[in-house]
Amino acid sequence: MTGMTGTALTVGQLAERFGLTVRTLHHYDEVGLLRPSRRSASGYRLYTDSDITRLQHVVVYRRLGFALEDIAVLLDDPGADVAAHLRRQRDAVTTRLDELTDLVVAIDRALEAEMDGIQLTRDERRELFGDGFSDEYQAEARERWGDTEQWRQSQARTARYTKDDWAAIKAETDEVNAAFVAAKRSGAAPDSEAARAAAEAHGRQIHERFYDLSPEMHRNLACLYVTDERFARTYDDLEPGLAQYVHDAIQSYRAD
Repeated sequence: MTGMTGTALTVGQLAERFGLTVRTLHHYDEVGLLRPSRRSASGYRLYTDSDITRLQHVVVYRRLGFALEDIAVLLDDPGADVAAHLRRQRDAVTTRLDELTDLVVAIDRALEAEMDGIQLTRDERRELFGDGFSDEYQAEARERWGDTEQWRQSQARTARYTKDDWAAIKAETDEVNAAFVAAKRSGAAPDSEAARAAAEAHGRQIHERFYDLSPEMHRNLACLYVTDERFARTYDDLEPGLAQYVHDAIQSYRAD
């Protein structure tokens, strides 16, 4: 509705424009915070341009967390120290932001643990696995295998593991690697009984601890040990040439 003095809105129209309820506007009217300046010929309350401007201020202050009583003071008292009110509210908002920032960090850490499936701190990971479970490696692993059934199965299993479980897995891994090293140092060929036994133990640990390991998947992992320099370095740091030896032993074991 318009007239000579500009826009005039009913309570329903004003509520719709500002995304408020009619009940809220009635309450503002009852407490004297925002009263319609006009009435129509039929007796309906009408809000003028100045009323609309006042409501804009009310909405802003409410979003900042001001109480209705404080808003009334700010809008009606010519001597009100608006800057002081705003500084206090800014301090309150800043404190809340700091709290929310800390909460986001906590959520990120929890999410990281859930995504990685390793409920350990960074220091605990480093203590058990060295750099093998760095944040960068975990992110890359998710990118490369995150859409596979093996990844999902591994995440479901490892999400339940405690630090003691991971310590046991580390001990098992060390035992398997020691068996490969011993077989190689003894001069046993990759297709020897000792090397194939180590390859069997290697596959069994993955199958029982992480995901169902098919012979084809095991062979593919063996290829990764020689094509990915990080995997190769991990083995070769234990014994020169061990990465190739492990690859050949697994391929021999899975050839049957």
